[in-house]
Amino acid sequence: METLVDKGLVKHIGVANFPVMLLHDMLSYARIPPSVNQVEIHPYNQQSELLAYCKSRNITVQAYSPLGTPGHKEDGEPNVLSDPVLKEIADARRISVAQLCIVWSLQRGCHVVAKSSDKRHMEENLEVSVVSAVDGNYGNRFASMASTEDRDDATGAESSSSLVLSEDEMERIASLDRGYRFFRPEDWWKDTPVPVFH
Repeated sequence: METLVDKGLVKHIGVANFPVMLLHDMLSYARIPPSVNQVEIHPYNQQSELLAYCKSRNITVQAYSPLGTPGHKEDGEPNVLSDPVLKEIADARRISVAQLCIVWSLQRGCHVVAKSSDKRHMEENLEVSVVSAVDGNYGNRFASMASTEDRDDATGAESSSSLVLSEDEMERIASLDRGYRFFRPEDWWKDTPVPVFH
């Protein structure tokens, strides 16, 4: 990949599902460090240590499955979008739990990839996603705008440009971390020689 960058065929190198151990190893010999690490992040799998490590190394974290995997979860798995704490916070904000999860990820400094096949859900997800893309500094740009005057008159919902979660809300969501992965290749491909997620 570094040769492709040297030749101008690739602008940036990215990795996926790299835990701190693999990133640290890679950075010990890589001439060109990765620009992004795409990993599963949602309120039940927050990966705070990985997020901090990437931030300290100037590696962008791109969160996939920020809503859990509501359409593809196995029997008996938890449902992020039905979590009572998330529902309570979202209801108080008059937004959906999906929007709350996206805002939470963005506020933690992640870039977010939310999947949906429902047009209404795509629009809803985009409503909160576009706000942070304007300047890439979600928390600081909108922190001063998070007042009750920023509610939509017709619905009473908080406008997406004003939505910044409080420290208390962030702590309540932090308490939900279970280290739960919906994508578990170590279970599916037991012969994998590298502990991909550990």
